[in-house]
Amino acid sequence: MTTRRILLATALGVALATPLSADDNERVRPVTDPLTRAECSACHMAYPVGLLRSQSWERIMGTLSDHFGEDASLDPASTEAIRAWLVNNSRPYAKPPAEPPMRISELRWFKREHGSRLFTVARVSKGIGSISNCQACHRGAEQGLFEDD
Repeated sequence: MTTRRILLATALGVALATPLSADDNERVRPVTDPLTRAECSACHMAYPVGLLRSQSWERIMGTLSDHFGEDASLDPASTEAIRAWLVNNSRPYAKPPAEPPMRISELRWFKREHGSRLFTVARVSKGIGSISNCQACHRGAEQGLFEDD
């Protein structure tokens, strides 16, 4: 084995053996803005801003009158302040899709991580109820920590 391969294998082993803790950088940026946290968590978990791209947050904030079947309209100043915070604290798509996704569960990485079986389990489980109930399986979800509990 070459020295380069040994170093690479050692670095990989250290990386895999070192767990992320709450003291480390959050894996997904949570909502830290008080207004955004208060308004979003009034109805559901304040989903970590890092789970969606800025174009998706723009789209969500532009459709609050029909927010997944509910009227989540806010006054214009609050809407703009929350929109600005979400967009400024998330990454944009380099090449945005024609219709940026509005549901985290629509994202490729989410489907790969959770698998189609979990969607069914979540729907029929009284303890979960919906795939959007992240906290049912990830107690630190609102803080951006998604370790399995």
